[in-house]
Amino acid sequence: MKRRAFLFVAAESAAIAAGAGLPSDAAQQPASDAFPLIEVSGDAYHLGYQHGKQAATLIQRYLLWIQKLTRKPLPELCANAARFLPLIENLSAAYVKEIRGLADGAGISFEEALLCQARAEASQTWEGGCTAFALAREATADGHVLAGQNQDLEPEYSDSAILLKVIPNDGRPRALMFTFAGQLGYSGMNQFGVATFTNALYNFRWTPGLPFYPLKRVMLEKHTAGDCVDLLRVHRTCSAANLVICDGQDNVADVECRPEGAEVFARRNSSQILHTNHYLTRRFAAQEDGFLPDSLPRLLRIRKLVKQAWGKITVDTMKEILADHDGNPSAICRHGARDMHSISGYIAEPAKGLLHVRKGHGCDGRWIGYRV
Repeated sequence: MKRRAFLFVAAESAAIAAGAGLPSDAAQQPASDAFPLIEVSGDAYHLGYQHGKQAATLIQRYLLWIQKLTRKPLPELCANAARFLPLIENLSAAYVKEIRGLADGAGISFEEALLCQARAEASQTWEGGCTAFALAREATADGHVLAGQNQDLEPEYSDSAILLKVIPNDGRPRALMFTFAGQLGYSGMNQFGVATFTNALYNFRWTPGLPFYPLKRVMLEKHTAGDCVDLLRVHRTCSAANLVICDGQDNVADVECRPEGAEVFARRNSSQILHTNHYLTRRFAAQEDGFLPDSLPRLLRIRKLVKQAWGKITVDTMKEILADHDGNPSAICRHGARDMHSISGYIAEPAKGLLHVRKGHGCDGRWIGYRV
């Protein structure tokens, strides 16, 4: 595997945060090998308003991509998204206020802003490869948790992807997320080291329930991984996914969610969580239909690589693992199988408050460290 230079840059670095926090679309001009960083602060409404104002052009691009991806007209998608509003309100009134601010800041309708929070559910299209991990202190060189994933999606998603740093003034924690312009919740980490990463799961029936994106944002308002597990047990979801979770107290957890409920994956080796895109819990294993045949080979491959480096694993070790091409083009570093690529990657160091983000494939993308 070729060697690459890895760069650490704090989130406040002018080279990456160029324009962050400024009005208009100033934050949309990052280095070509980094995602735009948009920083917002204040109450819920103003978090959304600043996001919308800074990312207005990218939000329009995201809405166009949703229509192209789903092959459905915008009015139909918006009407479908509106059905989820009562469930989102029940989950978080602050989230709904942020959506209203987003709509006003971006100059779009509330329903369009709501669609950004329920893209998959409003269109009933679910996609993603992804290889995720969480390694407890026994596995790592410094004795602290590492967690993260490769994000495998159609490459067009990268065109509207951003890093969103939220600094609420209402007592909720700071958080940094990789997400898409206009989408208020996705993968990331908060100031308490709570970080969440996701694997798509398949073979489920779309059922009235919460979209995952608002749930993932509210998880980043929690203090511990246990708090996140409790949240997932209370709220039923519309579709299926696996959530890998860690926190700044070196706790890790893994939860498979389906409309029927949430199930914590009990592992033989409690020091590692490794998950791809098939069911592993006893409760849901019978639901597996092999939709992504490469899921098991990827899981076996990352298990082998982690085992080889056990007890000595560092951030750089995981960067190399996330660049692995065994099984190409459907390897851990994905290059086009099922039209999906590893468009980004994340590695969280919760004890240090650092989130490393990569734009592009693991084999040639640039990693940048952000201080949450």
